Amino acid sequence: MKALNIGRILIENRHRRGITQEDLAQYIGVSKASVSKWETATTYPDITLLPQLATFFHISIDELMGYEPQMTKEDIRKLYWQLSQDFSGKPFEEVMEQCHEIARKYFSCTPLLFQLGCLYVNHCMLADTPEKASAIIDEARELFLRVREESDEVELKTQAVNMEAFCLLRLGKANEVIDLLNQSVQLRMAPEPLLSSAFLMAGDAQEARRVLQAGIYQTVIELLNMLLPYLSLCEADSSAFEKTYERILTIADTFQLKTLHPTVLMTLYLTIAQEFMKHGSQEQALDMLDLYTTLALSDIYPLKLQGDSYFDLLEGWLEEMLPLGSDLPRAESSVRKSIRDAVTDNPVFAPLSEHIRFKNMVQRLNLQLT
Repeated sequence: MKALNIGRILIENRHRRGITQEDLAQYIGVSKASVSKWETATTYPDITLLPQLATFFHISIDELMGYEPQMTKEDIRKLYWQLSQDFSGKPFEEVMEQCHEIARKYFSCTPLLFQLGCLYVNHCMLADTPEKASAIIDEARELFLRVREESDEVELKTQAVNMEAFCLLRLGKANEVIDLLNQSVQLRMAPEPLLSSAFLMAGDAQEARRVLQAGIYQTVIELLNMLLPYLSLCEADSSAFEKTYERILTIADTFQLKTLHPTVLMTLYLTIAQEFMKHGSQEQALDMLDLYTTLALSDIYPLKLQGDSYFDLLEGWLEEMLPLGSDLPRAESSVRKSIRDAVTDNPVFAPLSEHIRFKNMVQRLNLQLT
């Protein structure tokens, strides 16, 4: 994060111009000692001198002060991970106050505000009461709303709308979600085929392949994210339910999510297991939980987004295009706890508490993910 760096800026520009502190002092009309104090950050120049200093060096006042209301992508990524680590090891309220200070200082940096909102969403469960967790979700919603209203980046605005809707849904405001999103559900045309064709026409076959790989990867994840809630809507239609979960598992197997994206595969197993419980199919639920547990305890750590032998051009794209790179949005200790608690503390699976298969799974998860 950047603070005021007038001293450093003065030194750099004075050296670039090849002048001494005394030369600068004479031009501004102050003592050489004053310039020395400015450059060592002992004092700052009087505000009335800033235009004269900026004009002398042919830079803006913002440049002179070294103040950057926008953080770089790399700065945002580093800050996010530091705060994520803090959430896993420091008092929750202390970290939240730190987040509030950062938001106040960089309230014009919409990419940062978006990531702070995501940070709140991903860590609100650490609040000590449900009411405080809901209040944090509402804070995140306000950040996403500001991003939507203030950002000039189309993609960031779109992401902010979706995250705002997610927060509203968590807060039980269904009608507001409908009002926010209903107009955006329309026929979509993916840009990747056109962009890939353009790269191919320009003679860059490698980039043409990479663009399509990225599009396919995102589409597969988006498709699964739509199929899972659709599965729960098929509860009253056993035939549609069976066809849907079979197709989900077929897609997961076809695209080898076990190595490509194990966290998504675990979510699939867990969601299908929960739906089987609603249908009263305990043995099938246990089968899904067995797959979940086996994957959760396999050699998948440290968890990160990655390509595979098919998506062999994704590594650079993930680092370049995703705000947080290939890492997951929470510290691994928090992720491992969530993976465990999703089974051991899930009330949906309470009827299985005395079943020997379930007991064995809980024991293994508690032992290896604690």
